[in-house]
Amino acid sequence: MRRLGSIPACQRIASSLPQAQDPFPGPAPVSVEVAQKFRRIDKSKKLPHSKSKTRSRLEVAEAEEEEISVKAARSELLLAEEPGFLEGEEGEDTAKIRQADIVEAVDIASAAKHFDLNLRQFGPYRLNYSQTGRHLAFGGRRGHVAALDWVTKKLMCEINVMEAVRDIRFLHSEALLAVAQNRWLHIYDNQGIELHCIRRCDRVTRLEFLPFHFLLATSSETGFLTYLDVSVGKIVAALNARAGRLDVMTQNPYNAVIHLGHSNGTVSLWSPAMKEPLAKILCHRGGVRAVAVDSTGTCMATSGLDHQLKIFDLRGKFQPLSARTLPQGAGHLAFSQRGLLAAGMGDVVNIWAGQGKASPPSLEKPYLTHRLSGHVHGLQFCPFEDVLGVGHSGGITSMLVPGAAEPNFDGLESNPYRSRKQRQEWEVKALLEKVPAELICLDPRALAEVDVVSLEQAKKERIERLGYDPESKAPFQPKPKLKGRSSTASLVKRKRKVMDEEHRDKVRQSLEQQPQKQEKAAKPVGARPSALDRFVR
Repeated sequence: MRRLGSIPACQRIASSLPQAQDPFPGPAPVSVEVAQKFRRIDKSKKLPHSKSKTRSRLEVAEAEEEEISVKAARSELLLAEEPGFLEGEEGEDTAKIRQADIVEAVDIASAAKHFDLNLRQFGPYRLNYSQTGRHLAFGGRRGHVAALDWVTKKLMCEINVMEAVRDIRFLHSEALLAVAQNRWLHIYDNQGIELHCIRRCDRVTRLEFLPFHFLLATSSETGFLTYLDVSVGKIVAALNARAGRLDVMTQNPYNAVIHLGHSNGTVSLWSPAMKEPLAKILCHRGGVRAVAVDSTGTCMATSGLDHQLKIFDLRGKFQPLSARTLPQGAGHLAFSQRGLLAAGMGDVVNIWAGQGKASPPSLEKPYLTHRLSGHVHGLQFCPFEDVLGVGHSGGITSMLVPGAAEPNFDGLESNPYRSRKQRQEWEVKALLEKVPAELICLDPRALAEVDVVSLEQAKKERIERLGYDPESKAPFQPKPKLKGRSSTASLVKRKRKVMDEEHRDKVRQSLEQQPQKQEKAAKPVGARPSALDRFVR
């Protein structure tokens, strides 16, 4: 039988108890160092002296950016996955650890990611992973083309194009495949059905796909760099490099700039918006054999016919950071998501590691070494997996490289477990957010800055065309007032008041700029440059 009288008694007991207090009131604290990683606005620079409305907008944008960075830093605690690592015993060299030893030490799921495909009949092979890292496509020199889900080993398609295959690339999704055949460029779907034959891209040697711009970049034997917009099927640009055959090409994932290696030892940087290279870097005394750029866009690795392996800094004056002479020149290079560098030298693959993702790899001693059953013909690290795919004359090899990939992925951008409907929705959003090809430049941050030089030049031309400055401030003319208040003395007094206000504004601006001038004056002035400085090392 229900006792209704007990309910008020419970309420009276609860009301008599002291109220419990939260021992951790408010949101969880976030350290400044962690939040600083996600901030894009430099708060060390003071806001410019502008109108109050513009200044308030800038202050609101700074406040929103600070709030977003704190939320991103707090959500980083939910990323439970950590990058892998490989540590040997005291005094043990990790380069002597074999792949069989790694397979025995890891779990069953990770051990299944190491495999060898014996395909000597149609080799050597080029390979490519999809953006999500779930699918693998490879093409052999003798016409063999295949695509599969390499995790489940489910074959998507397998055909023979009866023609030499020089390179192969996934487009924006695993449903489309670009194959550079002996004569023309062909597009296939995931069932092996030919969809397009692009004859304007002939005798293609290398392919690169720019995912945020939906551009397929091709280099050819004739020396042309061609950009194909796969969303509309049009040639955006066809640039003549004037450097002969182009068979060394890679892209910078940070700014989508194409790097081309040439036989004269230089590496040129290209954008579809310019007919001339953005920059040229002299890297080797002989021809360039391979080029690779890391995911942050700060380091570029090159190898040449002089058996030199060099790492360049792309942030400043393109100076070499480190160099190493190899017993056999590296014909293929590849960077992982966490900055590991792989080099294919004959039938040997060497991998170098650095101190972290932001630091360049150390070339003193290799991190891992593996010998294959054939000469290396293609290298690529799998996204979000500690796996290195190697295409060689004997087939395909999947190597385990602990600590190579990012352990956490953004499910809204690259989701390896997405369904077919999710992939279709992602394609629509990606097309709506497509970046125009004209915006590809060396420094993407410059797109958000004001081009002061162009503004001043346009203003100067406008003044010359009109004969006067339409934006100049007209002299103050007080309005006449009635009832004797427009006397000469009152007009002069009102003009003087406005002039004093303008003078105070100028003094206020000069006081705000005075600390910056003092900081510049406090910096030590270097010695006067001399013509003999060129001989100083």
